[in-house]
Amino acid sequence: MDTWMVLLVLQASLLLPLADCTAPTPTLRFVAVGDWGGVPNAPFHTAREMANAKEIARTVQTMGADLILSLGDNFYFNGVHDVNDKRFQETFEDVFSDRSLRNVPWYVLAGNHDHLGNVSAQIAYSKVSKRWNFPSPFYRLHFKIPRTNTSVAIFMLDTVTLCGNSNDFLSQQPERPKDLTLARAQMSWLKKQLAAAKEDYVLVAGHYPVWSIAEHGPTRCLVKHLQPLLVKYGVTAYLCGHDHNLQYLQDENGVGYVLSGAGNFMDPSVRHQRKVPNGYLRFHYGSEDSLGGFAYVEISPKEMTITYIEASGKSLFKTSLPKRAKP
Repeated sequence: MDTWMVLLVLQASLLLPLADCTAPTPTLRFVAVGDWGGVPNAPFHTAREMANAKEIARTVQTMGADLILSLGDNFYFNGVHDVNDKRFQETFEDVFSDRSLRNVPWYVLAGNHDHLGNVSAQIAYSKVSKRWNFPSPFYRLHFKIPRTNTSVAIFMLDTVTLCGNSNDFLSQQPERPKDLTLARAQMSWLKKQLAAAKEDYVLVAGHYPVWSIAEHGPTRCLVKHLQPLLVKYGVTAYLCGHDHNLQYLQDENGVGYVLSGAGNFMDPSVRHQRKVPNGYLRFHYGSEDSLGGFAYVEISPKEMTITYIEASGKSLFKTSLPKRAKP
């Protein structure tokens, strides 16, 4: 064999393993953002919402995303009237309009402000918009990480139905569910789903926080009824909004609490810091000067990584949680 042929074969054999080594690790990636819902008067969005939309688009373009989790309070201050409400266009479609976001599906749940309007209209909008997915008040999502056997379950809850609505200007705490039968049905559904979940990562998402040091603080109803289930069934993390800032908390059992409620407003309050057990809080950001931010989650066969990103593009905090030890 000619010398140049030997060199060519040798060069090719060296290049092949290198290409394999640099292949990206397969992951499931998503943005979690809550409380992004603009305002009810023109131009129907805020500077923070626009800044978040721009940075989410940049993040999706550079880092990729398979979906976006919308953690409630999608339309301030009183939700929407019907499926033809202009707020869908003015606060959602026209704001999250970047080309990089056009084919990324949103999975939606309702917040307390959405319940002041017509949640059924938000569910019906799933048939209008190709990227708005809100099939029912509470539902289950299942994903497989590409090219692996690693699976992810996400349970989307309606915490307002579970606990009742909260008035931001009167009592901060939801006092009781409007329909006790409906609340019990949702909790029964969740218990059965969690007991049967065999996925490598199990996430639960709702609007109200379980734990929070900020203005609204821990939601007593969820601390009593939901938190024990998260521990019992080895849930990886609970994601929420409601308080208008960014927080990460982790309990002694290893359950992560991802609070991402900075999509439209920023509140620096830490008034409930003594209501959260010592050692739980790992990160809090509520600067009034900030344009807000969101959480970016990446799940690999090995671990789940959570990065908090400010709307300016700055990475604020990063942490990870291990794959679930299956019950």
